[in-house]
Amino acid sequence: MQLHIILVSPARPENVGAAARAMKTMGFASLRIVDSQAHLQPEAGWVAHGSGEILQNARHFDSLKAALADMDFTIATTARSRARFHYYCTPQELESQLAERQSWTRNVALVFGREDSGLTNEELELADVLTGVPMVADYPSLNLGQAVMVFCYQLSSLNQLAQKQPLPAEAGQLEALRARVSRLLVNLDAQDDQKLADWLQQRLGVLEQRDAAMLHTLLHDIEKKFAN
Repeated sequence: MQLHIILVSPARPENVGAAARAMKTMGFASLRIVDSQAHLQPEAGWVAHGSGEILQNARHFDSLKAALADMDFTIATTARSRARFHYYCTPQELESQLAERQSWTRNVALVFGREDSGLTNEELELADVLTGVPMVADYPSLNLGQAVMVFCYQLSSLNQLAQKQPLPAEAGQLEALRARVSRLLVNLDAQDDQKLADWLQQRLGVLEQRDAAMLHTLLHDIEKKFAN
């Protein structure tokens, strides 16, 4: 499994440099930047201090959707209340979720939003799971560099897990499962039950591999029945 840190429209190069330094310290190397050239500014390199190669190798994308095109699983960070379209994990819960996926998920994105406004609702909808750092009420929020450090520290144990032989991972496995469930709702004439649809889409993002495989099998049997 490779974790990719994605920064959406960062405004301050110093924050990008701090994020790169946090990544290097905790053993992560893949940085993606969306709609910003802040990582190319000299101030980013000054703060990065010893992790300049992460900035040099950072990939730039025009949109978050493009940056996520090759991801198997996407986590978006937010300081907002839990959105109804997604399952919400604390950083500790997120660690166990990713540990379970370690042997069968190739690319995971951890997305951070803008310093002043975070991620838009449309961007949050691209994620499979939402997460955030619990903080004392009325206390100022973490800046971008601090937020990246919190999550990189929490998830650094993933780099220490014994590497198992990866199971063959089907490309777009989660996306395919979501599509099958959506088709099932249409076949049942239940596509207008928004509460049910939202609940199903939430829960799919946190299924373990064996549960996802069993659900694929069940959906296959149901689809065969409808085809008869």
